[in-house]
Amino acid sequence: MLLRPIFSLLALMLFALNVQAADQVLAVIVAQDFANKEPGAKELNLIYRKKILSWNDGTRIHPVNLPSDHPLRKVFSMAVLKTLPESQTQYWNDLYYHGISPPHVFASSEAATRFVIETKGSIAYVSACALDDRVRPVLWIDALGNVSSTKPEFSCN
Repeated sequence: MLLRPIFSLLALMLFALNVQAADQVLAVIVAQDFANKEPGAKELNLIYRKKILSWNDGTRIHPVNLPSDHPLRKVFSMAVLKTLPESQTQYWNDLYYHGISPPHVFASSEAATRFVIETKGSIAYVSACALDDRVRPVLWIDALGNVSSTKPEFSCN
């Protein structure tokens, strides 16, 4: 009899972990009409460090970040940049001194999506559950931080 409540609690905990994992899956997005070579994980790192400034057709790249305290920003930063957002301050201070500004920051996945739609050359990351047909995913970041061009398994409830 005591086992039933324990199993129920374990099932609830596993469900909560799965929901959290789905919320942590990211889609790296570009505009639907994006016609350049899609970036891989290495290029994405260089784009977000502003080491690559334009796409292969010469269009300026406009990377978009979520706020530094946003959970998805932390997932993205660890997976792609291999550092937490808080530890990137000095890096951006140094680049700013040389005339290079950090990526644009928007408060939500929806705001980032709208910027990508409206701004040629932009790239952003959003919750995979917030993805819609206004944009096109070019990379995926799973709940473990793996970057891939293959869509991972996840469900949005």
